[in-house]
Amino acid sequence: MLTTRLSTALGCMVLNLNLTMCRSPGEPEKSPPPPASQTKVVDVPGVDTSDLTPREKQEWTSLVNELPSPCPAKSSEGKTMSVAVCAEQKACAACVPAASYLKSQVRRGLTSGQAEAAYDARFGIEGVTSFDLSAAPSKGAPDASVTLVEFADFECPACRAVSPLLDQVVKEVPGVRLVFLNYPLPMHQNAELAARAATAAGLQGKFWEMHGALFATEPPLAPERITQLAKGIGLDMTKFEADLRSEAVADRVRADRKAGEAAKIQATPSIFVNGRAFDYSDDLKRELSEWIQLDQELLGAKAPK
Repeated sequence: MLTTRLSTALGCMVLNLNLTMCRSPGEPEKSPPPPASQTKVVDVPGVDTSDLTPREKQEWTSLVNELPSPCPAKSSEGKTMSVAVCAEQKACAACVPAASYLKSQVRRGLTSGQAEAAYDARFGIEGVTSFDLSAAPSKGAPDASVTLVEFADFECPACRAVSPLLDQVVKEVPGVRLVFLNYPLPMHQNAELAARAATAAGLQGKFWEMHGALFATEPPLAPERITQLAKGIGLDMTKFEADLRSEAVADRVRADRKAGEAAKIQATPSIFVNGRAFDYSDDLKRELSEWIQLDQELLGAKAPK
């Protein structure tokens, strides 16, 4: 996602979660930002920084003093408030959570530049991507306050590993909906066919059954294996075979991929939460649940315990 540093070699990048992210080649590494300048250490009401080291607190202080507040609050001189000033004056409900979020990024060991990029993705005005989800399969709360959009490839090992974690979040956290969009990568020989198979199964009301069967099967997802899976979930095989080869199904998969390209997807799985790119470090389920809880708090919804 936005804060992930992708290597140039084709393959899968290993994360602390012991997952891999499947991604296309050609993404250059970025140079690390310069160290934060020395700034007088501040305290933000509502944010406990006692567990930060002196260096971490210095970095966090620079960030909350320099970054703009996540709301359109202005000072008496008409200038944009910093996160620290906004939180101190309680100008909006998002400022204290924003300061706390920056603290968590510093604690993760991110550089100032990486923490700023994460903050922009989480709170920046331009960090929201809009998707047309009208034809996409979904599950979870129909009146959800939080929508997760996942771009995935059925032959991607990381997508297979992440799928049950997303299912757990949808089941355990109230007010969440999961939407699936196909993003088959050229590096996976049968990913396109698998995406079409899931889409074709969806035309018989069994997208999620095929989704589960595909992720439960070790690649390669060869045509004969996909046929076996389709029979196993009880599809009308005549209709399935016709839909699998149809232009309508191919167009649906193509539309998903174009949506991912427009959102500048660089790896699978890629997850968006209410339109914001979600990046995680070592515990997807915990970090995603925390992100959802913050979204629900900011939206005024009842946050899960």
